[in-house]
Amino acid sequence: MKSVVKTCSAFSLVELMIVVAILGILAAIVFPEFQGHTQRAKEAAAKDNLRILRQAIERYAAEHNGVPPGYQNNDTAQKPNYLYAFGQLTYGPGACISDLPKNPFNGHKALLVISDTGAFPTEPTLPTIYGWIYKPATRTIRLNWTGTDSEGVKYFDY
Repeated sequence: MKSVVKTCSAFSLVELMIVVAILGILAAIVFPEFQGHTQRAKEAAAKDNLRILRQAIERYAAEHNGVPPGYQNNDTAQKPNYLYAFGQLTYGPGACISDLPKNPFNGHKALLVISDTGAFPTEPTLPTIYGWIYKPATRTIRLNWTGTDSEGVKYFDY
């Protein structure tokens, strides 16, 4: 009787290491490309969220005799604050949006409200617990984030 011996063929350790090295090189080439897409998506979201906020501020002002959101009882003699701005934009009569959008870079949606006599900052504020910087007197709203986008424009200047 003849005995049949089966041999198993397997990959050697060297072959496996070569495959892993090739996969690592491919991942190193592809990963930065995906990083760029993520960054550009955040930039587009930031611009769109600013557009939404600016339109909501202008709409509110148009419906309230030129008074932008942020003032108690729409009285510009009062000091503006976050709670009034948030409430006037999102709740009650004249609400323009259902919720404040988040800053896509820091995940915060809170407004840092600058008083009528205060100077608007020239740079983002730190710590970045605020998503947006807003001055009702001038209806100016900016993204609270440092750095520049993929085209070299400061996020703060959007």
